[in-house]
Amino acid sequence: MKNNNKLKEAIISCKKCSRLVTFREEIAKKKRKEFFRQEYWGKGVPGFGDLKARILILGLAPAAHGANRTGRVFTGDKSASFLFRCLHKAKMTNKPDSISLNDGLKIFDTYITCAVKCVPPGDKPNSIELKNCFKHLKEEILLLKNLKIILTLGQIAFESCLKFFNLKKKDYKFTHGAFYNINDEITLVSSYHPSPRNVNTKRIDEKKMLEVLKSIRAIIKPHL
Repeated sequence: MKNNNKLKEAIISCKKCSRLVTFREEIAKKKRKEFFRQEYWGKGVPGFGDLKARILILGLAPAAHGANRTGRVFTGDKSASFLFRCLHKAKMTNKPDSISLNDGLKIFDTYITCAVKCVPPGDKPNSIELKNCFKHLKEEILLLKNLKIILTLGQIAFESCLKFFNLKKKDYKFTHGAFYNINDEITLVSSYHPSPRNVNTKRIDEKKMLEVLKSIRAIIKPHL
């Protein structure tokens, strides 16, 4: 198993999925008009946070003009704004937004990463890409020795955790706010992803997300 620095280097330098490499680099060159003067990251994006954390938040993949631009997951896009506004209200961060690598953001007792480390076209990684990236996710999870809660944002993140624990999909239904005791140590939590589409259609809102976060805090008290 790699240590954290070697794992980050492996994720950043990975070029195994040619479709994803081409797409992430193309976005970094073309850019979005409002970020035209910024240098895009355009590489694989490792997770960030406390390796001693008891909470893991797992998303799908870097956003095209969010993490693929800033180099940090859930940073610089609308999903990040929603998620960190909720995390701050749940007293899990020192700031209500995640803007850039040097924004002074701190997350408490939490590590955040994605199932896929490169931005996929249409936010839809294929089965081969998921399989290739699973080794990185697996090593990230194994580094978190104090892990108690895994909050999955979206069905792909949820199913990636089922794969990690060798669990069958038919026994674990993905629904918002579901809590599953996987073993004596780990609780798996499912939530809708805070994507702009889900937020705009009210599939998820701050109230629903905060209910999940507060339930998580209740489980791991008194340390948070």
